[in-house]
Amino acid sequence: MSVEVDEALLRAWPLPEPDADADKEDRGRVLVIAGSRETPGAAVLAATAALRAGAGKLAVATPESAHAIVAAALPEARVIALPESREGGLRDEGVKLLVERIHATHAVLMGPGLLGCDATAGFVNALLPHVRHGVTVLDAAALDVVAVLERFDQPVILTPHAGEMAHVAGCAKEDVRANAQEMALKQARAWNATVALKGAVTWIARPDGRLWRHDGHTPGLAMSGSGDVLAGVIAGLAARGADAAQAAVWGVALHARAGEALAQEAGTVGYLARELATRVPAMLERLAAPGRP
Repeated sequence: MSVEVDEALLRAWPLPEPDADADKEDRGRVLVIAGSRETPGAAVLAATAALRAGAGKLAVATPESAHAIVAAALPEARVIALPESREGGLRDEGVKLLVERIHATHAVLMGPGLLGCDATAGFVNALLPHVRHGVTVLDAAALDVVAVLERFDQPVILTPHAGEMAHVAGCAKEDVRANAQEMALKQARAWNATVALKGAVTWIARPDGRLWRHDGHTPGLAMSGSGDVLAGVIAGLAARGADAAQAAVWGVALHARAGEALAQEAGTVGYLARELATRVPAMLERLAAPGRP
């Protein structure tokens, strides 16, 4: 039995709010591990979205080849250069650069724009045991870690679309689309993680069998960078104190509503992923205020 994600549900499940005298540390610290020499923009999109969702302090770790671009684009962030392999994947020795920071971080996002290769999968696998506090969000190339680490023992959110789910679950993409609800539940239980299986209808499943359904996709959201923004929003919400399920449910809803707002302003398609995050604060404000149109 699934629960429909609508405004009534969201208002009945309010996000943690900072105290009036809270500083940036109190609002939540998020670490985004993302980008590559070919896709540095993914790190920028995800990191910006995390701040727009309300995180107070941002650090970004990105391959050395992307460092200068990402640092210039994100004046709000501390940007850490990670050693990379010849092909552009992250090397295991980069883990030691992040361990101390991870211990003081409320949410970690790994994956957007990272090069999908054995080196990156090895890096993610080596880093995960150090993430003992808060929530970890795995997206894009970081999802490949489930081939090595089949079950998680810390709060983890996975955000695959149908193609990525088919890849990591070892089945056909058509089967995922035809059985999305069952697939989300099955893999959430198998991986002991919260799964947000993205699509025209997005299913969010917890390991205990709870299931949410979000049906509000707009065609314009099917574009490059959209998933990076969603992952960043989810990580930002987790950093400010939302648990894995709440961060995933609210993140999916905010992302969709940002797309709806842009569709009304600019047209059904043609708006850009970078514009989505700019709409998130207003959506947060509206959903937090009962009766606000």
